[in-house]
Order: sequence, then structure tokens, then C-alpha cells
Amino acid sequence: MKEIKGGVCAPLGFKANGVHCGIRKNKTKEDLALLTADDMCSAAAVYTTNKVKGAPITVTKANLQNGKARVLICNSGNANTCNADGVQKAERMCELAAQFTGADKSDVIVASTGVIGQILPIEPIEAGMPALAAGLSREGGAAAARAIMTTDTVPKEFAREALIGGKSVRVGAMAKGSGMIHPNMATLLCFVTTDAALSPAMLDKALHAAVADTLNMVSIDGDTSTNDMLTVMASGKSGIKEITEEGEEYAAFLALLTAVLTDVSRAIAKDGEGATRLLECKVSGAPDVPTAKKIAKSVVCSSLLKAAISAADANWGRVLCAIGYADAQFDIDKIDVDLCSAAGRVAVCRGGSGVPFDEEEATAVLSPDEVTVEVNCNSGPARATAWGCDLTCDYVKINADYRT
Repeated sequence: MKEIKGGVCAPLGFKANGVHCGIRKNKTKEDLALLTADDMCSAAAVYTTNKVKGAPITVTKANLQNGKARVLICNSGNANTCNADGVQKAERMCELAAQFTGADKSDVIVASTGVIGQILPIEPIEAGMPALAAGLSREGGAAAARAIMTTDTVPKEFAREALIGGKSVRVGAMAKGSGMIHPNMATLLCFVTTDAALSPAMLDKALHAAVADTLNMVSIDGDTSTNDMLTVMASGKSGIKEITEEGEEYAAFLALLTAVLTDVSRAIAKDGEGATRLLECKVSGAPDVPTAKKIAKSVVCSSLLKAAISAADANWGRVLCAIGYADAQFDIDKIDVDLCSAAGRVAVCRGGSGVPFDEEEATAVLSPDEVTVEVNCNSGPARATAWGCDLTCDYVKINADYRT
């Protein structure tokens, strides 16, 4: 398996583009993205667990009932959520995408991100479609990735390649998300492409399995958004035999998909609103996987720990506190905790109790932009990893006037 360039256009059979159509006031920012497949694809998706859901989710769910899709359209700057005409606007976006790509409107995935509760103007989207469609290309993934950004500071594009069934198979992804991110599906927008061939049922199975260990293990601020959506389209252009059941080829594809979504997860966490550090928690020695996941999530979700990490303060008691209120059964008196980074490793807890350590050394370890808290439960074979970020004053500044 190797990392490659191209994002969603790295797999064979896909083109993309992004333009500024006028939803955003800032004319230097793209705000409308289009992703198309040369032919019909198997498709699958996961969605937010929030009871309040954006209108695009309603429309996309209906369109993907047959497990097929060919086109994706997404706007930023407006979430099209909690609006009386939301479904009508989302369906109109599908009609426009179909009109300019030759697809059927029922084969379109539609998504929106931005401010909740404001009417989505459809006129800029209608006006922007000719240029958007005309610019579709194998090199358009970067423009599309920029067009779905909101408070993200960097575009998020990834792709990997591996041999499956003797043929080269690629998975690509673009994602957006910096705030309103908490592990209940995958609190963000993420669009994945692959040139593997899978039946809709097996693609759906692989997606849910990969998300459980990646994007469902990310938290920025504890807020589960209303528009979260992760979709995947499989073109089958790699030439491998269609995967219709579990086996060696399915396992290899799942590993490839999981690797790409791990790349996405780390990038989302590192680009959290106002963040200066990626906070990773690796749990080992847990009695079972659910327990390991609950402990890891509890640690990265702790506001007190996140604040300490922002100051490179080795206040390890906050780690134990977060572990202690995790909704799981384990022996706290067996817990070991180490703080790690590229700068080194410091043991701060053994058997549930503190051990002497050098504060200056600990500060140095917590100073790089990626920090890991390693928790060993010493109670079993299970492992899990969760990702978050530090909590800074800038998070409040960004969200205080987000709408106005």
C-alpha cells in the first residue's frame, strides 16, 4: 500500500471541479463542487445521528436506496438545514447536476455545509453550473476539495493504492471539517471514490466497518452536526473481479479504505478550530474493543485535558479523570499512562498512581504539533485509537461570530 496524489480523482473513472458561484461573500473562495463518474457506480453512505438533519441528507438517502450513484454535488457557505424549502432546493441541485452531466437526477448525491437555518439561494448555483461542469477534469480534485471547506484552514485530500487480486486498486477521498465534530458517524463531510469493483452490499459493509475504527473515533468539540455525510462511489475501473462476499480481496479493500479514512481522521482532528496540536489517544491491553474505544474517546473528549495540551502542561491527572468516567468496566489500578511525541516519551502513571517525572522533559514532549497519550489497561488484548485536538481561546473566537 502506498500514498499517491490526486484525491478523489486518483481512482480511475472520476472527474471533479470546484468554482465560486456566489453563495459565499468572499469571491476568492470556491463554494460549489462537482464530482462525476464516467459510468454508474456502486454507492454507499453513512449519515449524522443528529435528530435534526439537513435536507440534502433526506434527498441523498432516497437517491441511494438502490445502492447506485454517478454524480455528487456539494455547496459550502449554507447548510440548507431547518428550512421549509430545503428538500425542494436539494432536489433542484440534483436536477442541475443531472442536466449538466447527463446523469439521472436520482443518481445524484447532494450535500451542503455552512450556516444552519438560513435559506439557501439556488440562483448562484444555477448560474455557476455551466462553468463548474465545463471544468470537470482528472486534475480537478483539488478545486473540489477547496469548494467544500468552511472553517477548515487547509484542504483535505488523500489517496492510496494497493494490489488487490493482482491489479492496482486506488481509493481517494476529500473531506471538510474543523468544528461541530464528535464521534457519532463521522461529524463532517467526506466523499470517497475507488476504482475497485464491489456490490453495493459489500461496499456498504466495508464503509461501516472502516468508519467504526476511523471517523467515529474523532472528536473536536462534542457537537454532532446536522449535515454529516460520508459517501463512497466504486467505479470498478481497476478491472478486478467484483467483490460480492467476504474473503481475501474484501479484506484487502477494507484495509485500503481504512487507511485512507485514517488519513482523513488525523487531518480533521489536527485542523480542529483553533487547534495547535493533534491529540491522539492509543489504548492497549483493554479487556475488549468496546472498552478500548470508550476509554480512547473519553480521553480525547476531555475539555480539561485538551486545555492542558494547548499549554504543553503534563497535567496527567486529567487523563486519569477522563479514563475514570468512561462508561466501561475495567480495573483502574492497572492503568499505565505515557505521554509521547516525536520529542520523546514520559511515563506519568503506573498502576493507577503517579510516578516521578521531569516537568521540563514533559513540556518538551508535549510541545510538538502531534501528541499521543498512550494508555495501557494491562487487562486484555484489545486496542483502539481516537483522535482529537487541543482546546484554545481561538476556538471560542471562531465560533462566537461564525454567523455574523
